[in-house]
Amino acid sequence: MDLIDQIRAFVATARTGSFTAAAEQLGVSNRLTSKYVAELEARLAVRLFQRTTRRVGLTPAGENLLARAPALLEELDALLSDMTEGPQGLSGTLRVSSPRDFGDAYVMPMLGRFALAHPGLSLDVRFDDHYVDLARDGIDLAFRIGRFDLATLKVRRLGTLHSVLVASPRYVVGHGAPEDPADLADHACIIDTNRRDPRRWVFRKGAGVRPVIVQGRFQVNSARAAASLAAQGLGIAYVPRFVLGDSIERGVLRPLLTDHAGEGAPLGAVYLEGRTVPRKIRAVIDFAVQDIKRSSFS
Repeated sequence: MDLIDQIRAFVATARTGSFTAAAEQLGVSNRLTSKYVAELEARLAVRLFQRTTRRVGLTPAGENLLARAPALLEELDALLSDMTEGPQGLSGTLRVSSPRDFGDAYVMPMLGRFALAHPGLSLDVRFDDHYVDLARDGIDLAFRIGRFDLATLKVRRLGTLHSVLVASPRYVVGHGAPEDPADLADHACIIDTNRRDPRRWVFRKGAGVRPVIVQGRFQVNSARAAASLAAQGLGIAYVPRFVLGDSIERGVLRPLLTDHAGEGAPLGAVYLEGRTVPRKIRAVIDFAVQDIKRSSFS
């Protein structure tokens, strides 16, 4: 399997731009990664990288190989996975990325349920609210809300996440409840800076769309934190339903403007373009599709 190891080392180095980063991604030493790439260059009798003190860049031959090698590796991995896993369940490591709040509230519990049926599968889950480069970071599957890079990724749409306007009963007693979106201009609103346009809250009623610009003294980069501040009576929050848990049912928070629909954001599972999709990625996506249908937040 030396040739396969050499190609894996080449692809990881090309995608990360350094032998050190490639070694970390592959879980081997920097020296071994460099050795594999040098052996591959010797085998092919071509130079694949232009090396500098800080970074490696692809030669034309390297670019040609990178255009074809990842699909070859994916197909080999899928073949080996299908042959070895069989009825015994999934195995190996699955690297998953998700926005932090959605990961805490849904992805980790869902993966826990999925993992019960596949004890041979290891999960490496990473939460990040910034845009994650799947190829560079070695991510197999990412859950994304509201934005999909269809140029380089495949996407399976999982549903729509809707936002809810909420406040605590104590806030409503002290400040009243808005009866129209325009009334929010006179209320203390808690701004979630993770939203695409944090101060522009959009509501729908029938065929009409009602955007409103809001103000408030609290700004947080977490929908869960915004809901927590609202539960303390510090203002009105506009957050995705999944961060609320059972706080509405328990009376901790109260939904407002219930005759208006909150803004919806598409939820999708994205993975790298390739000729084949490894069985473990297909399996977890299929599981998530069914699991989300049973959820109460979408």
